[in-house]
Amino acid sequence: MTAAEIFSVRGKVAFVTGAAQGLGRAMAEGLAENGAILWLFDRDEAALHKAAEQLRRSGANVTVTVGDVTQAGAVQGAIDDLMAHHGRLDICIANAGISDARPGLLHETADDDWQRVLDVNLNGLFLTCRAALGVMAAQGWGKVITVASMWGLAAPAGAFPRPAYAASKGAVVNLTREMALHYAGMGIQVNALCPGIFQTETRPRDPAAAIAYTPMGRLGRPEEIKGAVLFLASSASDFVTGTTLVIDGGVLAR
Repeated sequence: MTAAEIFSVRGKVAFVTGAAQGLGRAMAEGLAENGAILWLFDRDEAALHKAAEQLRRSGANVTVTVGDVTQAGAVQGAIDDLMAHHGRLDICIANAGISDARPGLLHETADDDWQRVLDVNLNGLFLTCRAALGVMAAQGWGKVITVASMWGLAAPAGAFPRPAYAASKGAVVNLTREMALHYAGMGIQVNALCPGIFQTETRPRDPAAAIAYTPMGRLGRPEEIKGAVLFLASSASDFVTGTTLVIDGGVLAR
């Protein structure tokens, strides 16, 4: 196979959560630009339809479902609809996530703030992966990409105190390893992306501090996530499972 063939996702069916904006949208764009068929899931209806229309204008095959990843029925229903339309699921990117509403010390964290972050970042990812892996196990192949964070591998408190976010993303990293071992013999690879600080529509809250904290002296651009996604979504990663791919401008090399 040529390098182009190894990294190709042409004709692959991909389900992406949190796809309306930010890194999720950039991941969807990267897959679409390389020929994937997209099924996008997000609770922000207006932003989701806007993203889909822009992708369609570029020639992409895109379907959307508006829903919340914390609702098991919504996630399973989207996967069921995808299978009814396409009959296969090749790639699942569990990307939907949020950060602490009010960053601060643990003893200052409100119950509802803590619970909301875990509901979206961990329980939502569990529900997404459960639905996708049920299909992939039956068909005997698939690529699952979880979106953790560099703060799933190191604590952010020294610069950006977010206890719920840190706890949830650390859990995602280890859940990814566990899923990878469960499905290693079934033709399914499960890996985690661990982004650093990227400039998106809503983050970071303090760009100057984030830039100063990043050894490369700048924030990540959303399009810089595309190469990592293509690697983990394509046959280039067929012998890669249970790993974490860090894209952080050098932060964790400190």
